[in-house]
Parts: sequence; structure tokens; C-alpha cells
Amino acid sequence: MKKTVQEIAERNTSDGINRRDFFGMAWKALGILAGLEASGMIISYFFSGKNKNTNPPKQLLEAGPANAFLPGSVTAFMGGRFYLARQQDGGFIALSLRCTHLGCSVSWEENKKRFICPCHSSAFDIRGEVLNPPAARALDYYPVLIENGVVKVDIGTLKERKTFRKEQLIYA
Repeated sequence: MKKTVQEIAERNTSDGINRRDFFGMAWKALGILAGLEASGMIISYFFSGKNKNTNPPKQLLEAGPANAFLPGSVTAFMGGRFYLARQQDGGFIALSLRCTHLGCSVSWEENKKRFICPCHSSAFDIRGEVLNPPAARALDYYPVLIENGVVKVDIGTLKERKTFRKEQLIYA
């Protein structure tokens, strides 16, 4: 009892779905699912629900009494990710320890009175101004507050800047 190809094909379609149709439908279903997932990611990106107008809460780190820092001195606060620099005129500025070139940690060279980046040799003065490129802008800084003679640094707010300005200093 030999069966022709046509008879076998008719029997397969009459019995239900054949393998080729099953895999075709499976690929279509997976394509639809992937499209839905991609759409969901795009929608959640644009409508994340975050309120963009709120200011982050202040995270004040108490550095110490203002008179404990000598004029022209730099004190490292590695836990707070900054250096507290007291200028010769008595002003305070909290400089980020991240180089503005590629983000390497700068270190203070007391004998040369400068910050140096070990990655590409960018150098900055005590105010955070660029002395030696490749860094193109001054070190970022954190806001400083002085309350009752105590220096406090808001480590929750990092401020970018292109250059040093006198208004960035806080006086006791």
C-alpha cells in the first residue's frame, strides 16, 4: 500500500498543524513579544515617573571648626570624595577629587602646592584651576556652609564649573 506524496501532505494538513506552520507561528509570536518589550522599555524611559524639578536633599558632612584649617592648607576627606582647600585669604572651597579629564583621582602635592592627576598628568592649583592640560576645565566643587564657626560640606551636590570664580569661596 504505497501512498503518494500528495496523499501524505493532505493527511498532515487534515490532522492539524504541520511543523513548518508551527515554527512560523512561534517566530511571529516571539517577534510580537520582543516588539512589546522594546516598546515597554522606550515608554518607561520617557515616562519614568521621576520628578525632575526636585532638588536632592542636602547631605552635610561636618569637616570641623573653621579655625582648625590654616590659610593655604588642603585637607583630604576621602570618605566625602573631596579636598577642603582654605585659600590664603581665608576662603574655603571643597574640591572634588575626580579629574575633569577622565575621572581619575587627583592627589595633593604639598611641596609643589598643586593637585596632580596620575593618569595623564593634568595639574590644578589650590583653587582647582587647570595648570597643565589635558584637563580642559577646573575641578568640580561641593557647596560649603559655615554655621557657628563649623565648616560643613554638602556632598550630595556636586557642581561643575569651567573656571574658578571668587563667588565659589565661602568665608568664616
